[in-house]
Amino acid sequence: MTKERTWPAWLGGTATLEVPCTVEIERSFDSFHAYAVPEGVELRPGDRVVVHGAPDHVAFGDKLSFQTSATVYRAGPLTRLWTQWVAIFELTELYHCGFEPKEAA
Repeated sequence: MTKERTWPAWLGGTATLEVPCTVEIERSFDSFHAYAVPEGVELRPGDRVVVHGAPDHVAFGDKLSFQTSATVYRAGPLTRLWTQWVAIFELTELYHCGFEPKEAA
């Protein structure tokens, strides 16, 4: 695991971490998903993960599970605060779906 800083943390700069990553991809009738789980690091709000070596195509009916590496870009304090603040308002958008009466035609 390597760690480097590009900007001072108090300016919202990022630290990067190279970590192992488990990737699971399934494309079938029952499920269409892709999970990437970075190992040995706890992700926080605003962090970004770039997975290296993932396939660009999975045939229908296939399920892949493999080990690869990922780069985690840590969010600085300002970015983390902004992400948490915006997430609260994004969540309230869910309150407005499906609960309005149908209009009479």
